[in-house]
Amino acid sequence: MEKTNFLEKEEQIVRMLRTVFDPEIPVNIYDLGLIYSIDLSDEGLLNIDMTLTAPNCPAADFIMEDVKMKTQSVPGVKEVQVNLVFEPAWDKDMMSEEAKLELGFL
Repeated sequence: MEKTNFLEKEEQIVRMLRTVFDPEIPVNIYDLGLIYSIDLSDEGLLNIDMTLTAPNCPAADFIMEDVKMKTQSVPGVKEVQVNLVFEPAWDKDMMSEEAKLELGFL
């Protein structure tokens, strides 16, 4: 995949991730810092490593399914694998400045 095409696809994927919310937090999962990696192969296989704000999050299945459904809608993405990881452990320093402001951490 050409570099410019990959960057465009990655931007589209990030745009879709910014539409996914934890039902208990009014900030999207991307700006919360819950997405650790986005890897799109030339064949259209998208691997996303993500975490949750808490390991026992009751909305985990809902959030992961939402990530999969929304990113699968990006043209050129044929299959999505969402991997739930807990290393490194998430903390509020991983949030974007906008998310910190929205949640009153600034």
